[in-house]
This record gives sequence, C-alpha cells and structure tokens, in this order.
Amino acid sequence: MKKYFSLVLFAHSIFALPFAMIGFFLGVTTTTNPFNWLILVLVLLCMVFARNAAMAFNRYLDRDIDAKNPRTQMRDIPSGKISAREALLFVIFNCVLFILTTAFINPLCLYLSPVALFVVLFYSYTKRFTALCHLVLGLGLSLAPIGAYIAVTGTFHIVPVLYSFAVLFWVSGFDIIYALQDEEFDKSENLHSIPSILGAKRALRLSEILHVFSAICVILPILLTTFSWAYYFGVTFFCSMLIYQHMLVKPNDLSKVNKAFATTNGIASVIFAVCFLLDAFLRTYLKF
Repeated sequence: MKKYFSLVLFAHSIFALPFAMIGFFLGVTTTTNPFNWLILVLVLLCMVFARNAAMAFNRYLDRDIDAKNPRTQMRDIPSGKISAREALLFVIFNCVLFILTTAFINPLCLYLSPVALFVVLFYSYTKRFTALCHLVLGLGLSLAPIGAYIAVTGTFHIVPVLYSFAVLFWVSGFDIIYALQDEEFDKSENLHSIPSILGAKRALRLSEILHVFSAICVILPILLTTFSWAYYFGVTFFCSMLIYQHMLVKPNDLSKVNKAFATTNGIASVIFAVCFLLDAFLRTYLKF
C-alpha cells in the first residue's frame, strides 16, 4: 500500500479536493437538498479513485520518458519499485471502483463517469501532440466542484461551473510553472509544453494571465449569491497566493518552483475552502 501511495502522490489531492468540498456544500446550502453523510463519503471516494487512476496512468504511460529525464528517473516505475503491469492493474482497479461508486450516488453521475475518466486519463497523452496539455490537466481537476455539486443535486448550476473554471485556469497556470523545469528536456524529446514552445519568460506571462482569469472566477459568484465576510477573506487570500507564487519564480531562477507549485497552491486551496465552509456555516446556521 505504501508503494502505491508513492505512485499516485496522494498529497497532490490537496489541489482539487477542497474544491470538491466547495461544490458539495454549495449544493447543500443553496438548494433544498439536505446534508447526507453517505453522499459526502461517496464523493470523497470518487475523488480518491479518479485521482489514483489518473496519476497511476500518467506514471504508466510516461515510464520510458521518466527513465530518460534526470528529474524523474527515481519515480516508482523507472526505479523498479512498481512494475508497469502493477501500475496498469492499479489504474483499471480504480476506474472500476470509480464507476461503481458513482452508481450509488445518482444516475447523472453514473452516466457522466466515463466522460470524467476519459478526461483525467486523456491528459497523459496530450504532451505528445499539443502544448495545451496544461489546460487538459486543469480541465480534469476542474471536474471536482461541478461533480460534487451534481452528486448532491443531480443538476447543473452556473455557480459551481464558475468554480470549475477557477480550477481550470488555476491548475493550468501553476502546471506551466511546474513545467519550466523540463523546458530543455521537452525540446530534446519533441514533447509539447508551453515553456518549450514559448520559452520561460513568455510562459510565465501566460501563467499570470490564466491566474487572473482564475481570480475573476472566484470573484464572480459574489454577483450571483450572498456571502459573508469569511468568503471575501478567502477570495483575498486565494488571489494573494496567486500573486505570491509568481513572485517566487523568475525566468532565470527556478529554485523555488516546487515551493510555488506544491506549498503555495496547496495552502491557497485549503484556506479558500475553509473560508467558503465557514461562510456557509455562518449564513446557514447563524443567519450571519
């Protein structure tokens, strides 16, 4: 079990999971649907299974590329900790569990489950033919808030869609920052990424633009529903962390890429979600 946790980098779930909680509690607090512990557990399980499948499939598909890249040579499959066959079986196992779990939520989640799996798995192919691979990764993680909302309500709504777009632009932006580390390697292996196409300086500018769009998407819900001071604080903190990570990384200095990628974004998503949940509690139960 420990080696599989290493394979899927379970800690990286911190990016999308808080937004799944936002989608879930948005469905509970803004509609007539009651809080349901079973649905919450099923949503969490779907997050785990989808993330496991996506991450393990990426490691499986990229095993030969990872073996060539000095930065990734010690990943589980190239280093021999896990065989390619074990990784593929792990992917299939989690895909099956994901679909079965959605069947216990509602029919719409079940019908959409193959689409969700296609998106999160397809990302692993994209770097082979398009520099838009970062946007596809963002699209995969952006399914978290709208998926959780559908699990509660069985319907679509504009506000969770805005949070999905926020995740799309946010993840795409910080994945471009992360990809700066492999700019030269991607060029040498004919792999596609924004840094390898645009260069570090212009890639960072594009990342900044995407993060501006992300900030707009977390601000727009204010126009569509009522929030307390807690949400305003969360938006301010989230946007501040977007700015901060761009202060950490420069085209000629990538020494703080991992801090910008993992630490900064992990804190941003958790604090933003906590503020959203605090806001929901204040408005729903304290009538704040």
